[in-house]
Amino acid sequence: MPDKPGPLGRVEAWIFDLDNTLYPASADLFPQIDRRIRAFVAGALKLSLDDAFILQKQYYWKYGTTLRGLMLNHNIEPDAYLEFVHDIDHAVLSPDTRLAAALARLPGRKFIHTNGSERHAVKVADRLGVSQHFSGIFDIRASNYMPKPEPAPYAALVARHSITPGQAVMFEDIHRNLKPAADLGMTTVWVRHPENAAGPIEDTSHCRFITHDLIEWLERADSTYRAG
Repeated sequence: MPDKPGPLGRVEAWIFDLDNTLYPASADLFPQIDRRIRAFVAGALKLSLDDAFILQKQYYWKYGTTLRGLMLNHNIEPDAYLEFVHDIDHAVLSPDTRLAAALARLPGRKFIHTNGSERHAVKVADRLGVSQHFSGIFDIRASNYMPKPEPAPYAALVARHSITPGQAVMFEDIHRNLKPAADLGMTTVWVRHPENAAGPIEDTSHCRFITHDLIEWLERADSTYRAG
């Protein structure tokens, strides 16, 4: 798949995943969340940290998020979970002037679509100095706690914000989360990093573009696209 953006045509909406996409995976932010999830599972289910980690990852792969597995199998209250796992040090992020400039250059609206909470997304965007560039945040509550890559949240996002999928571009660090977007007709960009490489038999044909650097990709985006 090409790394350099080609002609994108008419683009009206730019949809960004949050964690490990809007900020680089090298930032010490998501590892904090990962550790908090493990601690929550251990405390809620009275497990050792090692057993909690195993269950955490089993639920993540089976259901899309650990939270979904906890809700379905253990009747865990989602808001308590979200408050706990996002109680982290967001100060590890700092204002990103390159990202802000790249977002400002894009025509049309920008959205954040995250399996996390809106509160967490706001804190991240504020720390990065890019909040003003986004028209909306579609979080896990907005999707009725149905996570990506389930198709329903994508359809709900499109409906809520009157997005025309054929005029939208979606960015994700998890390639399987781009499949429903591609099925709707969106242009997809996989932001790849060492921790999210596809397995040897995994299909990534739904990823129109693949990049290791979101900001560089945005800066190099072809000038032929235009606002809707």
